[in-house]
Amino acid sequence: MTYACIMGIDPGKKGAIAFYFPECPEKISAYDMPLVDNEVDSAALARLIAGYKPDICVLERVHAMPGNGISSMFSFGMAYGMVRGILGAQAIRYILVTPVTWKKHFGLSSDKEASRWLAISTWPASTHFTRKKDEGRAEAALLAKYGADTLKD
Repeated sequence: MTYACIMGIDPGKKGAIAFYFPECPEKISAYDMPLVDNEVDSAALARLIAGYKPDICVLERVHAMPGNGISSMFSFGMAYGMVRGILGAQAIRYILVTPVTWKKHFGLSSDKEASRWLAISTWPASTHFTRKKDEGRAEAALLAKYGADTLKD
């Protein structure tokens, strides 16, 4: 199956959403996770996703990290659950991919700056990854590209 639009999501408040168009591989759109009062803005996120009408989503499978505080883990879990709920409500099929899996596909380590540089070289005409803080956008874009490279059904 060919997908017209593949969405990649790096979840969490510092995460991002990207939309990749395999038939136009130079085309990528990436956004920071929408926030209101330092929480994920579920309405804005739902509108953004609905506007692009993605065929499928590649969502990074995440879990609590040792050393994170309880409040931080709760907040991250809420954001992650909100993303999955919006995908379900909009009937968008998604696959969960661990960071190790998709980064191995691209030969990346856990260095987020390396992900940003790969996104810059993959989409040189894009301005979505120019700032150091655009690493979430870069990872979301690479998640979508991973989907284009590996999804066969």
